[in-house]
Amino acid sequence: MSLAAYCIICCRRIGASTPPPQSTTYWRDIRNIIKFTGSLILGGSLFLTYEVLALKKSLTLDTQVVEREKMKSYIYLHTVSLDKRENYGITYQARKELHKAVRKVLATSAKILRGPFADTFSTIDVEDHECAVWLLLRKSQSGDRTARLQAVQEMSETHHWHDYQYRIIAQACDLRTLIGLARSKESDLRFFLPPPPLPSLNEDTCIEEELRQLLASLPQTELDECIQYFTSLALSESSQSLAAQKGGLWCFGGNGLPYAESFGEVPSATVEMFCLEALVKHSEIPTHCDEIEANGGLQLLQRLYQLHKDCPKIQRNIMRIIGNMALNEHLHSTIVHSGWVSILAEAMKSPRIMEASHAARTLANLDRETMREKYQDGVYVLHPQYRTSQPIKADVLFIHGLMGAAFKTWRQQDNEQLLTEKILEDDARYTTCWPKTWLARDCPALRIISVEYDTSLSDWRTRCPMERKSIAFRSDELLRKLRAAGVGDRPVIWVSHSMGGLLVKKMLLEASKKPEMSTVINNTRGIIFYSVPHHGSHLAEYSVNIRYLLFPSLEVKELSKDSPALKTLQDDFLEFAKDKNFQVLNFVETLPTYIGSMIKLHVVPVESADLGIGDLIPVDVDHLNICKPKKKDAFLYQRTLQFICETLAKDLED
Repeated sequence: MSLAAYCIICCRRIGASTPPPQSTTYWRDIRNIIKFTGSLILGGSLFLTYEVLALKKSLTLDTQVVEREKMKSYIYLHTVSLDKRENYGITYQARKELHKAVRKVLATSAKILRGPFADTFSTIDVEDHECAVWLLLRKSQSGDRTARLQAVQEMSETHHWHDYQYRIIAQACDLRTLIGLARSKESDLRFFLPPPPLPSLNEDTCIEEELRQLLASLPQTELDECIQYFTSLALSESSQSLAAQKGGLWCFGGNGLPYAESFGEVPSATVEMFCLEALVKHSEIPTHCDEIEANGGLQLLQRLYQLHKDCPKIQRNIMRIIGNMALNEHLHSTIVHSGWVSILAEAMKSPRIMEASHAARTLANLDRETMREKYQDGVYVLHPQYRTSQPIKADVLFIHGLMGAAFKTWRQQDNEQLLTEKILEDDARYTTCWPKTWLARDCPALRIISVEYDTSLSDWRTRCPMERKSIAFRSDELLRKLRAAGVGDRPVIWVSHSMGGLLVKKMLLEASKKPEMSTVINNTRGIIFYSVPHHGSHLAEYSVNIRYLLFPSLEVKELSKDSPALKTLQDDFLEFAKDKNFQVLNFVETLPTYIGSMIKLHVVPVESADLGIGDLIPVDVDHLNICKPKKKDAFLYQRTLQFICETLAKDLED
């Protein structure tokens, strides 16, 4: 106390005395410096405190995500390699330092931008090398669509993470992100959790009985005749098959089940095919899709898919059903949660074009983030099947003909040497679908679509006896499906084989009469016809072969040279095409074709393949191979490619 009093007295004495002028100036400067420094320190402290809090807010994570993680029955293990050099060597240290550098960059950007995220964050302890994972996860759930797409792309291009880091994304990401990863070409399959365990079957039932019960649970009234036919056939045959199995005998009777066609087939698999074909038809009806989902159809179909890995036909029909159900957006969450996305993502990477294309259609229908179009049953995108940054500037549509298909019609011409070697060769040597393999590489800015529909030569061979679909009926059905897929929004080139060319002509004529289809006409640039019978075919006249043509189908009858409908179609379209100035290229076969074992005929003669406009090019092949080039540098493909590039030249440049 005395010391303090002494100091005060001294200060007063100093203050009372008259200091020299220089001393007064000196103390005034000190006071100013103290005031300035104090303000600077105080302000800087407040600023640093604010920035630290802002940075902490930016770089921490929402605890709700973590709490949801805790509720799930997964344990994340930090996998450690047995190679010590990887754990403690240069690679490990470099990766660790890289993660730290990334975090510092993110921290700096957060400091500058004062909060890169809009939502409120809370605190959680995250290791330096895991920060990027969680930031990408958060970014994928942003309200900004561009940010979400960028996050999914960055995830798919990441290949250096540990297994548990992929599993973190797989478990914590939302539906949009999961589907986006499945549709990203470079995505690692570890992003997708395996499907949840399937419910066990009852001891006294089998999967065939479960299928039958599912089919029987669907509405059976007010159905199309063919749906009724497939349903009744499947139910009756499955009942007889089950009765035969329980009795220890195989039953070959019933309503026409063709067991006798191949004694090597297992009847149960054949019955499953009948049930699946019926379910495909039912899945085209939205309300029936709801019933399939409510009755456990997604899990049952998944079990059947896993059981028949060696039967592509069964798997394709299952994919068709899931693809049809995916057309209904309210079912997307259920489809994803049932584990189908992981199956589809794996199928997308299959080297088999048909399997990959069916999976691509289903995922495209699930992806509402980047897709507006919906692909109905029978409409398949061959390119691009993944999300792409490549702008799509035009569409090329492939329409097969009588007894054709969306894939096999457009395969490379068969060659005995290639057939024995193609398993070991890449697509440059042999392709099962040249539009997907060759055309997609030569013209990546095109969307390539192939269409499939049922046809038959004879009513004996038709899949549905009640089905009598004329060219007019089919064209209306296909036009509706193609418009739903966005055909008409871009410039279009149509590529058709045989009867498919007649469908194209009829579709364009019908579209010209409907205002809502005007874009299809306005954007049609050209048409390629592969041996299209504009003036009829000899095929309908050869009905002597009992195996195929005792009762020619309606499609075959409409190809008759004296068909009034065919003549009217030709006259109307020729005038219409000239008025619209469509570019046209015609190919025609010059060799006869074997139909069965008894008939050899020139299906489409040169005079019938002449539309009346455009080039007409004869090719030394038969009717089946007119659309199947021998190789990529063959004239048939190169001339087709030239036509497409020249016709779309202006559109592809824009």
